[in-house]
Amino acid sequence: MKAMILAAGLGNRMRPLTLHTPKPLLQVADKPLIVWHIEKLQKMGVNQIVINTAWLGDKLAAALGDGSQFGVEILWSHEGEGLETAGGIIRALPLLGDDPFILVNGDVWSTMDFAPLQQIELHRDLAHLVFVPNPVQHPTGDFHLLDGRAYTFEQQKAGEALTYSGIAVLSPEMFYGLEQGKRPLAPLLRQAMHDERVAAEKMQGSWVDVGTPERLSALDQQIRQGLYD
Repeated sequence: MKAMILAAGLGNRMRPLTLHTPKPLLQVADKPLIVWHIEKLQKMGVNQIVINTAWLGDKLAAALGDGSQFGVEILWSHEGEGLETAGGIIRALPLLGDDPFILVNGDVWSTMDFAPLQQIELHRDLAHLVFVPNPVQHPTGDFHLLDGRAYTFEQQKAGEALTYSGIAVLSPEMFYGLEQGKRPLAPLLRQAMHDERVAAEKMQGSWVDVGTPERLSALDQQIRQGLYD
């Protein structure tokens, strides 16, 4: 199974830190955010990782190279101008192939064990999403979780309102026939939920959306203090 790490964001909320450094290369506990993901994926046996880039993508590629220093092969999808999540995946489909793949947002951090994601069989589903309890900055959540299935709020299911973690297993089928260009992922997920083709689970582990300098600094301190051992 391949994986894709989303790394093409501008990092506007992280400024001034991201004026000259792409957000995935910002460090916590002396390690770039994206390297935490790469090492975790390599440990579970994923040896090909697609990474998309836009803002300061040349610096990201220069730092990570072909992936050999981490024991993986990195396949680069350079977008120039960011295409948003679904647009970036569509651009990278020739690199991802026809099988389901693991998707990880480059600006989150988690203690979650990714290994069980390799065992997920989508069957007729288009996605398997990992949800987390709603963080302070997003108290209402994104979707409902009920009996291992994901639903939109409009579907009025009596499930638990949770936030999408940015970690998932996706089928390339979700993107077949869609034109290249800027395209967000959320509308595609909502349509798949209305078609009852999205499974989900609640994360076992800690999770941080590292979206601001304050959260980056707090996470760095917490890891150094051993709070996530």
